[in-house]
Amino acid sequence: MESIPVQSCILVPTEEEALNFPRGDITLSFCSSCGFIFNSVFDVDNVDYAAATEESQHFSGTFNRFAERLISDIAHRYDLSGRTTLEIGCGKGDFLKALVATTGTYGIGVDPGFIPERLATNGSNNIKFMREYFKSDRIEFDPDFVVCRHTLEHIPAVWDFVSDIDRTLKNQPRAVFFETPDTRRLLVQGAFWDIYYEHCSYFTLGSHARLFRRAGMNVTDLYLEYGGQYIVQYAMSHATGPQLRQECDLDEVRHLVREFPKRVADSRDYWTKFVRDRAAVGKRVVLWGGGSKATSFITSNRLEDDIADVVDINPFKQGKFIPGTARQVHAPEALCDRPPDTVIAMNAMYAKEIADHLAQLGMKPELVALP
Repeated sequence: MESIPVQSCILVPTEEEALNFPRGDITLSFCSSCGFIFNSVFDVDNVDYAAATEESQHFSGTFNRFAERLISDIAHRYDLSGRTTLEIGCGKGDFLKALVATTGTYGIGVDPGFIPERLATNGSNNIKFMREYFKSDRIEFDPDFVVCRHTLEHIPAVWDFVSDIDRTLKNQPRAVFFETPDTRRLLVQGAFWDIYYEHCSYFTLGSHARLFRRAGMNVTDLYLEYGGQYIVQYAMSHATGPQLRQECDLDEVRHLVREFPKRVADSRDYWTKFVRDRAAVGKRVVLWGGGSKATSFITSNRLEDDIADVVDINPFKQGKFIPGTARQVHAPEALCDRPPDTVIAMNAMYAKEIADHLAQLGMKPELVALP
């Protein structure tokens, strides 16, 4: 894929900046020995996570219930009361704050895009944030538990990253929890909307586990969550154990990789035709969700002129522009002045939530969702 915006979750304040936003290329490459998929032309210097990124999904009740379920599971597995939890790539801090409140752990969050004003901690001594990139030599304590959600896919040198986490644990057996997008679903569905420049590393259950086992960790649990979209992995550092059944996916992944070029081409053709056929007869096609998926959906297929509007419930996205386009993100209430004929939900997990919101606005357009 050529000339893709190099960041998809960034907040772009003006149309001019959006249209002139830096672009890069994506060449997905596959290692048939370990199953790792990566953008072999990725340039880390193109991406700045300390900029005004807006990745938070915590304005959605659907997503919050999922996060609460994860926290409940962590609390059931581990007694973190009085212990220290390090979250690498904590985003705006919502998950860590809730984990601290539920488990009684002492939390340290590390993320260059953290915004202190966004999270009210009421001066709590039980949580601290470091607005910087993670480096083991910057962590001045020995964490008892490590959390890392939706960060590994942004790391080009994944082996170095996991090794640095291991150095933070100082050769002690400690539990780690990772959550990463699942690439098998992308391969099966030809899901071009889930291919972003920032996502330079792509994992299936098997390749995810193989990375951690190579780093000397025992993968203790491994499964898919959130409608099969996310890999959830628990592991123990400096430990060994039997391989899990779901790690054995190399043969299937090799087959899916061979079929992927056709599947992704068919998927792009289908959705381009879907949008343009409706736009051609004067129908207003709206995207619900102004994040990475919308950026990829529009820019991958050059659909800017065919999409009438983009809406999002996240107030921090509203009024900003989609990188690489002149499309501004609006609040859903803006649809009352220009009702849509078709709404495309950027994530099927939010389809019911979106349908309910549309109904509250007195609308019942055609509603479809990306799988």
